[in-house]
This record gives sequence, C-alpha cells and structure tokens, in this order.
Amino acid sequence: MTSAKMADRKATLDAASWMFNVVTSVGIILVNKALMAKYGFTFATTLTGLHFGTTTLLTFLLRRLGYIQASHLPFSELLKFVLFANFSIVGMNVSLMWNSVGFYQIAKLSMIPVSCFLEVVLDKVRYSRDTKLSIVVVLLGVAVCTVTDVSVNAKGFIAALVAVWSTSLQQYYVHFLQRNYSLGSFNLLGHTAPAQAASLLLLGPFLDYWLTGKRVDAYGFSPTSLSFIILSCTIAVGTNLSQFICIGRFTAVSFQVLGHMKTILVLVLGFIFFGKEGLNLHVVLGMIIAVAGMIWYGNASSKPGGKERRSYSTPTNKSQKHGGSSESSLLDEKV
Repeated sequence: MTSAKMADRKATLDAASWMFNVVTSVGIILVNKALMAKYGFTFATTLTGLHFGTTTLLTFLLRRLGYIQASHLPFSELLKFVLFANFSIVGMNVSLMWNSVGFYQIAKLSMIPVSCFLEVVLDKVRYSRDTKLSIVVVLLGVAVCTVTDVSVNAKGFIAALVAVWSTSLQQYYVHFLQRNYSLGSFNLLGHTAPAQAASLLLLGPFLDYWLTGKRVDAYGFSPTSLSFIILSCTIAVGTNLSQFICIGRFTAVSFQVLGHMKTILVLVLGFIFFGKEGLNLHVVLGMIIAVAGMIWYGNASSKPGGKERRSYSTPTNKSQKHGGSSESSLLDEKV
C-alpha cells in the first residue's frame, strides 16, 4: 500500500473514530438528561456503574467468542487507572453539586491546560506557538458559550480541583497504557470495566444518597424509565469504547479540544429537543469562535513541529517496542 493510500486510510479511520465518539457521547447526554429530568432517576454514580457493568458483559462475551485476545495489565497499573477514573466521576458529580454552573464549566475548560502540562512533563511533548494560540481560541469560544454566573467556595474549589486533575490523569493514562502495553481499546476495556463496575456499583448508591438525599432502592421504576436506563447503558458501551479508541489514536489534549464540539452540539440539540432558552447571539458567537479554534488547532498541530514528542519513555514491558514522533489525526490526533 502506498504512503498516500495509507495516509488516506488513517484519515478515514480517524474521522470515523471521532464521529463514533461524538454520536455516542451526545446521544448518552440527551438520554441521561431525559432520564434525570423527566423520570427523576438522579443517581448519576450508580448509573455510571451500570454503564460499566454493561460494558463488562460485552467484553466478556467478545472474549468468549474470540474477538478479544488475552492480554496482560499489571494490577498496580489497573489500580491507578481505576482510582483516577472513579475520582473523576465522583469529583465531577460533587463539583456540579457544590459549584455554580459557570465555575463548573470553567473547571472543565481547565482540563485542556492540565492535559497539556501532563504531556509536556511526562511525554516531553512540545507545542508550537500556533498550536498554543489555537487552544486559547477554543477555550475562549467555549467559555463564551457556556460560562454564565461564576461563584465558588472552598469545598467547591477542592471538588473541582480533584475532578480536573483526576479526569486529566485518567485520559492521559488511557493513552499511556495502550502505548506501553500494546493494548487495543477492547483489551483495555476488558481489564478496566469490571473493576470500575464493581467499585461504582458498590459505592454508587451511598454516594448518590449523600448527593441527592434519595435512595436508589426506593426509586419507582416504570417500564419507560427502565427502557431509558437500558438505552443509556447500551449507548454507554459505545461511549466508553469510542473514548478509548480516540485517545488511543490521538492524545488527551486533542481529545479535550475536539471534545468541546460535543459541548456545542449538546447546546444546539438541547435547545431543539428540550426547548431551553439561551441560544442567543453571544452563544452563537462563542460557537463560531470555538469551531474556528478547533479548525486552527487541527491545522497547526498537524504541521511539522506543531505538536511533537521529543522522546518516548522506555516501555514498562521491554519486550514490546513502540515508536513515534509527532501525532497526526483527524484534527490532528488523539476523550
């Protein structure tokens, strides 16, 4: 296969991976909004545990059918990943409860510079001036779209700090584990989903009771709400898989930058399906700025020197060799 054909094939796979993530992520947000707002199922942590439980069942079935090959992930690495991931889920839920919507959105935006910091320090990534400026434009556009009232208190700030760093570490670690242990997306899910499902289903009901004052076992399930829960769990399998695929193909920073496209889509679709006010001139202006920044980021980071690793750390499994320099992708690379 010629280099041109290989490049075209990679670009097609990158675009397909990203669209898979966008569709499933936006879909699950809309389903969960309906489930919580219309049917009162406000148990977010327990629902996430059900998501990973469903994902675990799928990976178990695929392994039995031979579609997932046996792989190894040290327990210490699995434990670190699960801790980062669970602190991310809990931190986000608590941050949303304790902070204003405006500060919650600012905290989410700060994940991009934190992810950049992790890549610079841990992976020796170097960003060009244009790449840095394009990220600033994306942050500005999304801030205009989403940030309204901003108020913060001490405990809310701590919750946001935990959420931002744990989420950034979890997303960085997805790429790290896939690269250092030659794990495919399904393989990594096969290792991590059972541990996350078990821990979240064990702790979720207690945490949700603390956050909402409601008990999940006292919830009045109806055929409709149960159908939405099943639909949410089904879509979540695709969301979990697509996140691992995208971060594996690209990077945590690109995943975060391009991920704000989902924020814009949620705003638009929320206005269409739920009739929410707020799609005014300054929100539309913010969307335009953000999209322009994403396009600029894609062009800037894909150029030579736009975003490149100076060196790779030695893989933990020394029998596996990994190469790499700059990452390219859909709008560059890698949530």
